[in-house]
Amino acid sequence: MSPVQPICWPISSSPASPSPPASPPWRPKPTRTSKTARRAPPNKWKPKSPPQRRALQLVELPAGNFELAAYNGLLLKDSYWRWPERNLAGNAIDFFVQVLGLSFHDAMRQITGQ
Repeated sequence: MSPVQPICWPISSSPASPSPPASPPWRPKPTRTSKTARRAPPNKWKPKSPPQRRALQLVELPAGNFELAAYNGLLLKDSYWRWPERNLAGNAIDFFVQVLGLSFHDAMRQITGQ
């Protein structure tokens, strides 16, 4: 195996000397920094009126459970609820949709306070 010879290009450019290799046909895209990156436009949606808060009375039960006084048999614990008499259960969004009868969007507005 013969040793590899390094390619050296002459400093003077004469027609007899070989030319350097052409640049690649593609150019890498410059990466954007955080200052030049495109940002999403600010959210211009605003609710028509502030959401109404619902005051639901809770009755404390053992083991960290709660029962809603207005909905007999509905049990709450942390962010999960069960209503065994009606065979219903779910998370906070499900409570607003299935029990209180709100749409998904209205439920999200109530939960987020917008």
